[in-house]
Amino acid sequence: MYFEINFFPRPDSPNQCPEWAIVDLQGSLETRQPVPLGGKFVGDLHFTKQNVPILIIGHHILYGKIVDMEKPFAVIVKDESSETATDRDTDKNTSVNYVVKALIKKKLLFKQRPKPIIANIPKKL
Repeated sequence: MYFEINFFPRPDSPNQCPEWAIVDLQGSLETRQPVPLGGKFVGDLHFTKQNVPILIIGHHILYGKIVDMEKPFAVIVKDESSETATDRDTDKNTSVNYVVKALIKKKLLFKQRPKPIIANIPKKL
């Protein structure tokens, strides 16, 4: 399962595309009710001081690593303003522009089994 997150924002260079990362879970993410997960809160993503990604989903914690992708992805969006209304209605070949929104060069790989988060509550004797 893949989730896109804005991992490396670059506010200092406005002309450069932002760099995103993909969260790669080795397994399936199941919910109690069969509902689509699009646009839903899944969990918290944190990083340690050593830059190790930690994903907390419910009462489970996953430890991952940052991996460079062999072939980077480009997130492109069709530019609707480049097409005129008359071009859409005709059968002519028209030019369509695409805008690169982001580059994906890294992925956060979570391939180990999740560990349960257990609260340590001391018993009174």
